[in-house]
Amino acid sequence: MTLLGRELILGVGGGISAYKSAELLRRLQDIGFGVTVIPTRASLNFVGTATWEALSGRPVTENLWNNVHEVPHIKAARNSNLIVVAPATADLLAKVASGLADDFLTNVLSATVSPVVFVPAMHTEMWSNPATKKNVALLRERGYLVIEPDEGRMTGDDSGVGRYPEVSRIISELSAYAELKSDLLGRKVLVTAGGTREAIDPVRFIGNHSSGKQGYAIAKAARNRGAQVVLISANSNLPNLVGVETISVSSTLQMQDALNSRFSECDLLFMAAAVADARPVSVASEKIKKSGFDNIELQLNPDLLSDLSKKRRASQVLVAFAAETGDADIEAARVKLNSKGADLLFLNDVSHGAIFGSEKTQGKLIDSNGVVLECAEQEKDTLADLLLNQALTKLGWAND
Repeated sequence: MTLLGRELILGVGGGISAYKSAELLRRLQDIGFGVTVIPTRASLNFVGTATWEALSGRPVTENLWNNVHEVPHIKAARNSNLIVVAPATADLLAKVASGLADDFLTNVLSATVSPVVFVPAMHTEMWSNPATKKNVALLRERGYLVIEPDEGRMTGDDSGVGRYPEVSRIISELSAYAELKSDLLGRKVLVTAGGTREAIDPVRFIGNHSSGKQGYAIAKAARNRGAQVVLISANSNLPNLVGVETISVSSTLQMQDALNSRFSECDLLFMAAAVADARPVSVASEKIKKSGFDNIELQLNPDLLSDLSKKRRASQVLVAFAAETGDADIEAARVKLNSKGADLLFLNDVSHGAIFGSEKTQGKLIDSNGVVLECAEQEKDTLADLLLNQALTKLGWAND
């Protein structure tokens, strides 16, 4: 299973070790998660609402009957990409195993289709109780991750198996379970997507067939790997990505302004948008009548990537895209890569309507060092991660 984002629910059960989940919350934030805390009512006897709201920076809901018209348990379940329940008490494990939903947290757990991780913490006798063992086995059989508790001192002088696990182990196990990559934490990624349009009159424009899917896939993949992402979107009908700052533009000059305002901040730039090469010299204020529509005088648009590359830092990595028709001309693509000052260029063939609007793509990835990587047909999401991997390698060299 692969996370679609980094929105996480931290469910807190009613055990004394609830205070340890405050440290877990901080570490989850450190690896790029936005954390919403849902405590059980019993757990508030140990750690109060004010603590969770202060640490998470978000409101806390534990009452199933608040704002019922918004159906909050369904909304919360759909908006989270991962749920971690820590501590998970024997009572809470039994409820979930039995399908019971009598409070806000158990209702969210019943409604979610996201990965769920349970972190049991209880006295040894409770952990070794046959009923608890059966419930844990049943939850694991259903695909949930139940992390084994540690052995050590617990409440009072008691010691044994059932102690709240070390936070570092929790992070490690849930990361492996949810296939979580965090190699872009602290990095800023700038992505362009879609196709620019150049107005002829109020109803007509010069444009192209780009859907924006590849650029959005890159933005999503970068976000999922922990980056701070800005997406400059030109005329795409795709929905905004949660956790990604989206700047909507229409024309090439508008895209240029947006790029100029954000380029200096980024570590990685992906120019996935299809940018119009030319625009009308003048734009009619009213619709041009058919009888007067005999020619359009054009002027070249600026080369956005080439202009940016002239003011890049040595530590920035630039990735270009080239959509061509007919047999791929590698030498011409290398010339284009060098003229634009890019580090990588993805070349694909869009003949006969291929690639644009499709969920899949294929092409050749050309490195500024001369290496050519064949990219067989694959999902655009898959290519997005491949491009990020290659760009990260370049970024490592740039910062050595």
